[in-house]
Amino acid sequence: MSKLLARIAGYLSNRTLVGVDKLGNRYYTKTEQIDGIMKEKRCVIFKGEEDPTSISVEWICWLNGQRRRAPTPEEQMELEARRELVKQNVALLKQEEEESRAKEGSSHKAKSTGKTGGPDLKSFIHQFPAEGNKLEEESDAVDRGRGEEEAGAQKAKEPFSERSEPTGSGSTFKPGTWQPPT
Repeated sequence: MSKLLARIAGYLSNRTLVGVDKLGNRYYTKTEQIDGIMKEKRCVIFKGEEDPTSISVEWICWLNGQRRRAPTPEEQMELEARRELVKQNVALLKQEEEESRAKEGSSHKAKSTGKTGGPDLKSFIHQFPAEGNKLEEESDAVDRGRGEEEAGAQKAKEPFSERSEPTGSGSTFKPGTWQPPT
């Protein structure tokens, strides 16, 4: 009952119709005196079910005061056409991506490691033959469970490199002790 009375009071008030969107929602302005200052209030009356997600971006910006003028019907049609064009382009790109994945899948078989997503680091390391072999050998050695003494002896043989990233095994790492090189 209160909604009905509020609607009737709204129709009798001093509001002016500013525009209508493609779904039939109506947008109004109403001037009110608040604390002795005349302020403009903006509102929407939904056609049918009240669904705030159905309001277009242009009208949301107008309701929030980010736009001074309400969107014109021509502007709404132009922006809707642009949105449709973007949707078509996205669909084409997805289709091209699926086709390229299908071609890649048929040309070489991918190993299943049990993990989903993420980069294939082994193939990335193989792109760099000189450094990749060292890294692969080091990781294989760690995987076999070599002792810390062998790892320390191998590091002593390697020349010092000017890296800005901390290195070391998990057992010797101490949080807060690493400092960048000067």
